[in-house]
Amino acid sequence: MAIPATTPAQPDGATGVLVLADGTVVWGKGFGHVGEAVGEVCFNTAMTGYQEVMTDPSYAAQIVTFTFPHIGNVGANFEDVESKVDGAVGCVVRHSVTPSSNFRAEQEFGDWLAAKGRIGLSGVDTRALTRRIRMQGAPNAVIAHAPDGKFDIPALLRRAQDWPGLEGMDLATKVSRHAQEDWGGGYWELGKGYGRADDDTAKPHVVAIDYGSKDNIFRNLVKAGARVTVVPAQTSLEGIEALKPDGVFLSNGPGDPAATGEYAVPTIRALLDKDMPVFGICLGHQMLGLAAGARTSKMHQGHRGANHPVKRLADGVVEITSMNHGFAVDNTALPEGVKETHVSLFDGSNCGISVKGKKAFGVQYHPEASPGPQDSFYLFEKFVGMLEKPE
Repeated sequence: MAIPATTPAQPDGATGVLVLADGTVVWGKGFGHVGEAVGEVCFNTAMTGYQEVMTDPSYAAQIVTFTFPHIGNVGANFEDVESKVDGAVGCVVRHSVTPSSNFRAEQEFGDWLAAKGRIGLSGVDTRALTRRIRMQGAPNAVIAHAPDGKFDIPALLRRAQDWPGLEGMDLATKVSRHAQEDWGGGYWELGKGYGRADDDTAKPHVVAIDYGSKDNIFRNLVKAGARVTVVPAQTSLEGIEALKPDGVFLSNGPGDPAATGEYAVPTIRALLDKDMPVFGICLGHQMLGLAAGARTSKMHQGHRGANHPVKRLADGVVEITSMNHGFAVDNTALPEGVKETHVSLFDGSNCGISVKGKKAFGVQYHPEASPGPQDSFYLFEKFVGMLEKPE
Protein backbone atom coordinates (compact mmCIF):
# COMPACT_ATOMS: atom_id res chain seq x y z
CA MET A 1 0.00 0.00 0.00
CA ALA A 2 1.35 3.38 -0.97
CA ILE A 3 1.76 6.10 1.62
CA PRO A 4 -1.24 8.47 1.42
CA ALA A 5 -0.61 11.81 -0.25
CA THR A 6 -1.66 13.51 2.97
CA THR A 7 1.33 12.12 4.89
CA PRO A 8 2.77 15.13 6.73
CA ALA A 9 6.22 16.31 5.77
CA GLN A 10 8.91 15.64 8.32
CA PRO A 11 9.12 18.69 10.59
CA ASP A 12 12.41 20.24 11.57
CA GLY A 13 13.95 18.52 14.56
CA ALA A 14 11.92 15.30 14.21
CA THR A 15 14.08 12.41 15.38
CA GLY A 16 11.32 9.87 15.91
CA VAL A 17 8.39 8.48 13.96
CA LEU A 18 5.46 6.10 14.28
CA VAL A 19 4.39 4.49 10.99
CA LEU A 20 1.02 2.73 11.08
CA ALA A 21 0.20 -0.15 8.73
CA ASP A 22 -2.45 1.96 6.95
CA GLY A 23 0.23 4.47 5.94
CA THR A 24 -0.39 7.04 8.65
CA VAL A 25 2.87 8.70 9.72
CA VAL A 26 3.19 10.40 13.10
CA TRP A 27 6.30 12.50 13.71
CA GLY A 28 7.89 13.40 17.02
CA LYS A 29 11.12 13.45 18.97
CA GLY A 30 12.75 10.14 19.71
CA PHE A 31 14.31 9.22 23.02
CA GLY A 32 15.58 6.08 24.68
CA HIS A 33 16.90 3.33 22.43
CA VAL A 34 18.06 4.19 18.91
CA GLY A 35 16.56 1.86 16.32
CA GLU A 36 13.15 0.56 15.28
CA ALA A 37 10.60 -1.93 16.57
CA VAL A 38 7.31 -3.36 15.32
CA GLY A 39 4.22 -4.05 17.39
CA GLU A 40 0.57 -3.30 18.07
CA VAL A 41 -0.24 0.24 19.22
CA CYS A 42 -2.44 0.42 22.31
CA PHE A 43 -3.21 3.09 24.89
CA ASN A 44 -2.98 3.06 28.67
CA THR A 45 -4.97 5.48 30.86
CA ALA A 46 -3.00 5.07 34.12
CA MET A 47 -1.67 8.22 35.76
CA THR A 48 1.13 6.35 37.56
CA GLY A 49 3.24 3.25 37.09
CA TYR A 50 4.75 3.81 33.65
CA GLN A 51 7.82 1.79 34.58
CA GLU A 52 5.70 -1.13 35.74
CA VAL A 53 3.78 -0.92 32.46
CA MET A 54 6.93 -0.93 30.34
CA THR A 55 8.30 -4.00 32.17
CA ASP A 56 5.07 -6.02 32.21
CA PRO A 57 5.59 -9.03 29.91
CA SER A 58 1.91 -8.83 28.97
CA TYR A 59 2.89 -5.81 26.84
CA ALA A 60 5.36 -7.82 24.73
CA ALA A 61 5.13 -6.81 21.05
CA GLN A 62 3.13 -3.68 21.92
CA ILE A 63 3.75 0.06 21.63
CA VAL A 64 2.07 1.84 24.54
CA THR A 65 0.47 5.26 24.07
CA PHE A 66 0.21 6.90 27.48
CA THR A 67 -2.84 9.17 27.76
CA PHE A 68 -1.43 10.86 30.89
CA PRO A 69 0.84 13.64 29.56
CA HIS A 70 3.58 13.69 32.22
CA ILE A 71 5.44 10.44 31.66
CA GLY A 72 9.01 10.08 32.91
CA ASN A 73 9.01 12.91 35.42
CA VAL A 74 9.66 10.61 38.39
CA GLY A 75 12.53 8.86 36.63
CA ALA A 76 13.17 5.14 36.96
CA ASN A 77 14.43 2.86 39.70
CA PHE A 78 15.33 -0.78 40.15
CA GLU A 79 12.49 -1.64 42.54
CA ASP A 80 9.57 -0.96 40.20
CA VAL A 81 10.64 -3.43 37.50
CA GLU A 82 7.95 -6.10 37.10
CA SER A 83 10.03 -8.59 35.14
CA LYS A 84 13.52 -9.04 33.77
CA VAL A 85 12.22 -10.22 30.40
CA ASP A 86 10.76 -8.28 27.49
CA GLY A 87 7.84 -5.93 28.04
CA ALA A 88 6.59 -3.21 25.71
CA VAL A 89 8.83 -2.49 22.72
CA GLY A 90 8.19 1.26 22.87
CA CYS A 91 6.06 4.10 24.15
CA VAL A 92 4.42 7.25 22.80
CA VAL A 93 4.03 10.30 25.05
CA ARG A 94 2.70 13.84 24.79
CA HIS A 95 5.41 15.95 26.42
CA SER A 96 9.16 15.66 26.33
CA VAL A 97 10.56 13.84 29.33
CA THR A 98 11.79 16.34 31.92
CA PRO A 99 14.56 15.73 34.47
CA SER A 100 13.28 13.43 37.19
CA SER A 101 11.92 14.82 40.44
CA ASN A 102 11.36 11.98 42.89
CA PHE A 103 13.29 10.74 45.92
CA ARG A 104 13.20 7.16 44.61
CA ALA A 105 14.65 7.99 41.16
CA GLU A 106 17.89 6.20 40.34
CA GLN A 107 18.01 6.86 36.60
CA GLU A 108 16.42 9.17 34.04
CA PHE A 109 13.54 7.52 32.17
CA GLY A 110 15.12 8.08 28.74
CA ASP A 111 18.42 6.58 29.88
CA TRP A 112 16.59 3.64 31.41
CA LEU A 113 14.68 3.03 28.15
CA ALA A 114 17.94 3.13 26.19
CA ALA A 115 19.54 0.62 28.55
CA LYS A 116 16.51 -1.68 28.19
CA GLY A 117 16.36 -1.40 24.38
CA ARG A 118 12.99 0.40 24.40
CA ILE A 119 12.12 3.26 22.04
CA GLY A 120 10.30 6.42 23.10
CA LEU A 121 8.49 8.98 20.95
CA SER A 122 7.47 12.36 22.44
CA GLY A 123 5.66 15.42 21.14
CA VAL A 124 2.72 13.38 19.81
CA ASP A 125 -0.95 14.34 19.99
CA THR A 126 -1.79 11.32 22.13
CA ARG A 127 -5.45 12.32 22.36
CA ALA A 128 -5.81 12.06 18.59
CA LEU A 129 -3.94 8.74 18.51
CA THR A 130 -6.10 7.36 21.34
CA ARG A 131 -9.30 8.43 19.55
CA ARG A 132 -8.07 6.70 16.42
CA ILE A 133 -7.50 3.45 18.32
CA ARG A 134 -10.93 3.71 19.98
CA MET A 135 -12.67 4.23 16.64
CA GLN A 136 -10.65 1.96 14.36
CA GLY A 137 -9.04 -0.58 16.69
CA ALA A 138 -5.43 -1.19 17.69
CA PRO A 139 -3.19 -0.90 14.60
CA ASN A 140 0.10 -2.57 13.78
CA ALA A 141 2.96 -0.10 13.47
CA VAL A 142 6.69 0.54 13.57
CA ILE A 143 8.23 2.99 16.05
CA ALA A 144 11.66 4.36 15.16
CA HIS A 145 14.27 6.68 16.67
CA ALA A 146 17.20 8.13 14.71
CA PRO A 147 19.14 11.08 16.18
CA ASP A 148 20.08 12.24 12.67
CA GLY A 149 16.42 12.32 11.64
CA LYS A 150 16.92 10.01 8.65
CA PHE A 151 14.16 7.45 8.11
CA ASP A 152 13.24 5.12 5.25
CA ILE A 153 9.48 5.58 5.56
CA PRO A 154 8.50 3.12 2.78
CA ALA A 155 10.64 0.41 4.41
CA LEU A 156 9.11 1.10 7.83
CA LEU A 157 5.64 0.94 6.28
CA ARG A 158 6.38 -2.41 4.65
CA ARG A 159 7.59 -3.79 7.97
CA ALA A 160 4.40 -2.62 9.72
CA GLN A 161 2.24 -4.18 7.00
CA ASP A 162 4.17 -7.45 6.96
CA TRP A 163 3.88 -8.00 10.71
CA PRO A 164 1.09 -10.57 11.28
CA GLY A 165 -0.33 -9.03 14.47
CA LEU A 166 -1.12 -10.52 17.87
CA GLU A 167 -4.08 -12.65 16.85
CA GLY A 168 -2.89 -16.26 16.59
CA MET A 169 0.49 -15.41 18.13
CA ASP A 170 1.96 -17.33 21.07
CA LEU A 171 4.37 -15.07 22.95
CA ALA A 172 4.36 -16.84 26.31
CA THR A 173 7.31 -19.06 25.44
CA LYS A 174 9.36 -15.97 24.59
CA VAL A 175 8.80 -14.22 27.92
CA SER A 176 8.52 -17.16 30.31
CA ARG A 177 11.44 -18.08 32.56
CA HIS A 178 13.26 -21.17 31.32
CA ALA A 179 14.06 -22.81 34.65
CA GLN A 180 12.18 -23.67 37.81
CA GLU A 181 12.57 -21.15 40.64
CA ASP A 182 11.73 -21.26 44.33
CA TRP A 183 10.31 -17.78 44.81
CA GLY A 184 12.02 -15.95 47.66
CA GLY A 185 10.80 -12.38 47.35
CA GLY A 186 8.63 -10.71 49.97
CA TYR A 187 6.34 -7.69 49.96
CA TRP A 188 7.64 -4.14 49.47
CA GLU A 189 7.61 -1.54 52.22
CA LEU A 190 8.54 2.13 51.94
CA GLY A 191 12.02 2.70 53.29
CA LYS A 192 12.68 -1.01 53.61
CA GLY A 193 12.38 -2.31 50.07
CA TYR A 194 11.46 -5.92 49.40
CA GLY A 195 11.49 -8.42 52.23
CA ARG A 196 12.27 -12.10 51.92
CA ALA A 197 9.83 -14.99 51.86
CA ASP A 198 10.50 -17.76 54.34
CA ASP A 199 10.67 -21.40 53.27
CA ASP A 200 8.26 -22.70 55.88
CA THR A 201 7.13 -26.05 54.50
CA ALA A 202 4.02 -25.92 56.67
CA LYS A 203 2.62 -23.26 54.36
CA PRO A 204 0.44 -24.24 51.39
CA HIS A 205 2.60 -24.85 48.32
CA VAL A 206 1.58 -23.02 45.13
CA VAL A 207 3.12 -23.96 41.80
CA ALA A 208 2.88 -20.90 39.55
CA ILE A 209 3.06 -21.41 35.78
CA ASP A 210 4.89 -18.47 34.21
CA TYR A 211 3.31 -17.40 30.92
CA GLY A 212 4.86 -13.93 31.25
CA SER A 213 4.29 -13.18 34.89
CA LYS A 214 4.67 -10.02 36.92
CA ASP A 215 6.80 -10.54 40.01
CA ASN A 216 4.34 -8.74 42.26
CA ILE A 217 1.87 -11.61 41.78
CA PHE A 218 4.25 -13.97 43.55
CA ARG A 219 4.84 -11.43 46.33
CA ASN A 220 1.09 -11.23 46.89
CA LEU A 221 0.79 -15.01 47.05
CA VAL A 222 3.55 -14.99 49.69
CA LYS A 223 1.79 -12.20 51.59
CA ALA A 224 -1.42 -14.25 51.54
CA GLY A 225 0.41 -17.12 53.25
CA ALA A 226 1.76 -19.41 50.51
CA ARG A 227 5.20 -20.60 49.51
CA VAL A 228 5.69 -20.42 45.76
CA THR A 229 7.56 -22.40 43.13
CA VAL A 230 7.57 -20.84 39.65
CA VAL A 231 7.85 -23.06 36.58
CA PRO A 232 8.20 -22.38 32.82
CA ALA A 233 5.16 -22.05 30.56
CA GLN A 234 5.54 -25.44 28.91
CA THR A 235 6.02 -27.47 32.10
CA SER A 236 4.25 -30.80 31.75
CA LEU A 237 1.52 -32.12 34.01
CA GLU A 238 3.98 -34.69 35.32
CA GLY A 239 6.49 -31.95 36.09
CA ILE A 240 3.89 -29.98 38.01
CA GLU A 241 2.67 -33.01 39.95
CA ALA A 242 6.23 -33.94 40.90
CA LEU A 243 6.41 -30.71 42.91
CA LYS A 244 3.43 -31.84 45.03
CA PRO A 245 1.47 -28.59 44.82
CA ASP A 246 -1.52 -27.77 47.00
CA GLY A 247 -2.71 -25.43 44.26
CA VAL A 248 -1.66 -24.18 40.82
CA PHE A 249 -1.54 -20.54 39.74
CA LEU A 250 -1.84 -19.51 36.06
CA SER A 251 -0.05 -16.23 35.36
CA ASN A 252 -0.68 -13.32 33.09
CA GLY A 253 1.17 -13.03 29.80
CA PRO A 254 1.11 -11.69 26.22
CA GLY A 255 -0.33 -12.91 22.96
CA ASP A 256 -3.39 -14.86 21.92
CA PRO A 257 -4.71 -17.25 24.61
CA ALA A 258 -5.93 -19.67 21.96
CA ALA A 259 -2.39 -19.94 20.55
CA THR A 260 -0.75 -20.39 23.96
CA GLY A 261 -3.56 -22.75 24.84
CA GLU A 262 -2.39 -25.25 22.23
CA TYR A 263 0.06 -26.57 24.82
CA ALA A 264 -1.26 -24.99 28.04
CA VAL A 265 -4.96 -25.88 27.94
CA PRO A 266 -4.53 -29.69 27.97
CA THR A 267 -2.41 -29.37 31.11
CA ILE A 268 -4.93 -27.04 32.78
CA ARG A 269 -7.80 -29.34 31.82
CA ALA A 270 -5.98 -32.28 33.39
CA LEU A 271 -5.45 -30.27 36.58
CA LEU A 272 -9.19 -29.55 36.71
CA ASP A 273 -9.97 -33.23 36.16
CA LYS A 274 -7.77 -34.02 39.17
CA ASP A 275 -9.65 -31.42 41.27
CA MET A 276 -6.51 -29.34 41.76
CA PRO A 277 -7.30 -25.82 43.07
CA VAL A 278 -6.51 -23.34 40.28
CA PHE A 279 -6.36 -19.53 40.17
CA GLY A 280 -5.71 -17.59 36.95
CA ILE A 281 -5.02 -13.93 36.21
CA CYS A 282 -5.38 -12.27 32.78
CA LEU A 283 -3.95 -14.74 30.21
CA GLY A 284 -4.18 -17.44 32.88
CA HIS A 285 -7.83 -16.54 33.39
CA GLN A 286 -8.50 -16.78 29.66
CA MET A 287 -6.84 -20.17 29.36
CA LEU A 288 -8.74 -21.44 32.40
CA GLY A 289 -11.88 -20.45 30.49
CA LEU A 290 -10.70 -22.32 27.40
CA ALA A 291 -9.91 -25.40 29.50
CA ALA A 292 -13.44 -25.29 30.94
CA GLY A 293 -15.05 -25.06 27.48
CA ALA A 294 -15.39 -21.31 26.98
CA ARG A 295 -13.96 -19.40 24.05
CA THR A 296 -11.88 -16.23 23.73
CA SER A 297 -11.81 -13.44 21.16
CA LYS A 298 -9.75 -10.40 20.19
CA MET A 299 -11.12 -7.11 21.52
CA HIS A 300 -11.56 -4.00 19.41
CA GLN A 301 -9.26 -1.82 21.52
CA GLY A 302 -8.63 -3.79 24.71
CA HIS A 303 -8.55 -2.56 28.31
CA ARG A 304 -5.38 -0.97 29.68
CA GLY A 305 -5.23 1.29 32.70
CA ALA A 306 -5.35 1.52 36.49
CA ASN A 307 -8.88 2.86 36.85
CA HIS A 308 -11.27 0.25 35.45
CA PRO A 309 -14.45 -0.40 37.48
CA VAL A 310 -15.45 -4.06 37.76
CA LYS A 311 -18.67 -5.32 39.33
CA ARG A 312 -18.54 -8.44 41.51
CA LEU A 313 -21.81 -10.18 40.69
CA ALA A 314 -22.13 -12.11 43.97
CA ASP A 315 -22.79 -8.98 46.02
CA GLY A 316 -22.71 -6.01 43.64
CA VAL A 317 -19.47 -4.60 45.07
CA VAL A 318 -17.48 -2.51 42.58
CA GLU A 319 -13.70 -2.94 42.52
CA ILE A 320 -11.38 -0.38 40.98
CA THR A 321 -8.97 -2.50 39.00
CA SER A 322 -5.83 -2.40 36.90
CA MET A 323 -6.13 -4.00 33.46
CA ASN A 324 -4.00 -4.90 30.49
CA HIS A 325 -5.57 -7.20 27.93
CA GLY A 326 -6.48 -7.26 24.27
CA PHE A 327 -8.32 -10.60 24.37
CA ALA A 328 -11.25 -11.65 26.55
CA VAL A 329 -13.38 -14.63 27.51
CA ASP A 330 -16.58 -14.43 25.45
CA ASN A 331 -19.39 -14.07 28.01
CA THR A 332 -22.09 -14.39 25.36
CA ALA A 333 -21.42 -18.13 25.01
CA LEU A 334 -20.25 -19.47 28.37
CA PRO A 335 -20.71 -23.24 28.74
CA GLU A 336 -22.92 -24.70 31.45
CA GLY A 337 -19.95 -25.49 33.67
CA VAL A 338 -18.62 -21.92 33.80
CA LYS A 339 -20.11 -19.18 35.98
CA GLU A 340 -19.44 -15.51 35.35
CA THR A 341 -18.35 -13.77 38.56
CA HIS A 342 -17.18 -10.30 37.49
CA VAL A 343 -18.00 -7.91 34.62
CA SER A 344 -16.56 -4.64 33.35
CA LEU A 345 -18.71 -1.61 34.02
CA PHE A 346 -17.19 0.05 30.97
CA ASP A 347 -18.47 -2.39 28.35
CA GLY A 348 -19.96 -5.43 30.12
CA SER A 349 -17.14 -7.73 29.03
CA ASN A 350 -16.15 -10.68 31.18
CA CYS A 351 -13.76 -10.00 34.06
CA GLY A 352 -14.07 -13.15 36.14
CA ILE A 353 -15.21 -16.78 36.08
CA SER A 354 -15.43 -19.80 38.35
CA VAL A 355 -15.65 -23.43 37.28
CA LYS A 356 -18.67 -25.15 38.78
CA GLY A 357 -17.89 -28.08 41.05
CA LYS A 358 -14.17 -27.18 41.15
CA LYS A 359 -11.92 -25.03 43.28
CA ALA A 360 -11.02 -23.01 40.22
CA PHE A 361 -11.52 -19.34 39.40
CA GLY A 362 -9.90 -16.54 37.45
CA VAL A 363 -10.06 -12.80 36.93
CA GLN A 364 -9.27 -10.76 33.87
CA TYR A 365 -7.80 -7.83 35.79
CA HIS A 366 -4.60 -7.50 37.84
CA PRO A 367 -5.21 -7.61 41.61
CA GLU A 368 -1.46 -7.51 42.26
CA ALA A 369 -1.15 -4.04 40.69
CA SER A 370 -2.64 -2.41 43.83
CA PRO A 371 -5.55 -0.56 42.24
CA GLY A 372 -8.01 0.79 44.72
CA PRO A 373 -5.32 0.24 46.20
CA GLN A 374 -6.33 -2.98 47.99
CA ASP A 375 -9.77 -3.66 46.50
CA SER A 376 -8.76 -7.02 45.06
CA PHE A 377 -6.18 -8.50 47.43
CA TYR A 378 -8.94 -10.74 48.79
CA LEU A 379 -8.52 -12.90 45.68
CA PHE A 380 -5.06 -14.05 46.82
CA GLU A 381 -6.42 -14.74 50.29
CA LYS A 382 -9.34 -16.64 48.78
CA PHE A 383 -7.04 -18.86 46.72
CA VAL A 384 -4.55 -19.59 49.49
CA GLY A 385 -7.41 -20.10 51.93
CA MET A 386 -8.94 -22.89 49.82
CA LEU A 387 -5.72 -24.92 49.74
CA GLU A 388 -5.33 -27.93 51.94
CA LYS A 389 -2.31 -27.42 54.13
CA PRO A 390 0.13 -30.36 54.22
CA GLU A 391 0.17 -32.66 57.24
